[in-house]
Amino acid sequence: MTEISGKAAVVTGGGSGIGMGLAKELARQGASVAIADIILANARKVADAINAAGGKAVAIECDVTDRASVKAMKEAATAALGPIQLVFANAGATSFDPLVEMSDDDVEWIIDVNLMGVMRTTQAFLPDMIKAGGGHVCATASMAGLLPGWIPTHAPYSAAKAGIIGLMMNLTIELGEHGIHTTSYCPGGVATGMKQNNAKYRPAKFGGPGEGEVHVSQDSIDVAASQAFYTPEAIAPMVLDAVKHNRAFAFDHPEQRVHFRTTYSDVVEACYDATEAWEQAHGVPEANPTGPVLLQPAG
Repeated sequence: MTEISGKAAVVTGGGSGIGMGLAKELARQGASVAIADIILANARKVADAINAAGGKAVAIECDVTDRASVKAMKEAATAALGPIQLVFANAGATSFDPLVEMSDDDVEWIIDVNLMGVMRTTQAFLPDMIKAGGGHVCATASMAGLLPGWIPTHAPYSAAKAGIIGLMMNLTIELGEHGIHTTSYCPGGVATGMKQNNAKYRPAKFGGPGEGEVHVSQDSIDVAASQAFYTPEAIAPMVLDAVKHNRAFAFDHPEQRVHFRTTYSDVVEACYDATEAWEQAHGVPEANPTGPVLLQPAG
């Protein structure tokens, strides 16, 4: 079990949406919380609300696409709350444009904030967690990462979110001896306001913030229209329950299990079946024909 009460936590992208919901629920369950956000005013609003309710929170400005900013945020959070043992790497951005219509800045922003932002945040806090002998990293991935073939015109986003899942699952193996666990949270429909506000969070090096809404293709609208959307406050206790029980994944729509089967597991199983059939027809390749390691012949 991972304890929440009495621990110090950090939530990136904590000034709005899912991050805000997680920060408030962490405080409600007895954690002190560092709320990191690229828009400091948003982080302050959430911290003020937590403190007014009797909790303990601090607001810290942070751009997760900037390693120096992440390191500075880590130092500020530790100075204010002590060693951080609960890391919620949540900051993200979205896009529903076809890959061929995206600029280099578009693609690099989506990959950088979603995948590398999680990587940088995790790297910054791991040494202290290892030293403390325990902790938990919960990264906000997406059902679009778990099921890359489900939601259309979402290629860089799906790639980044799938990368988060790979990162978290591999780190569980790497960090098990240190008592550190990981969870990939895969939202399946949460009303975050990202469609309206996404452009406001774009750093200057990727073209700077804007005011326009995210363009969503009709195919993606059709998928979204079939889903129930929950509030961040409603899903936060579900996510923390997964963290407390050290589950590899946190989901918020159990009925989406059917989509996992039809768009991922069934597809993978069919490909394994095809490989097995090929071997039955053509034979199994000789294993390690040159010895324990297959070496490239000289010349």
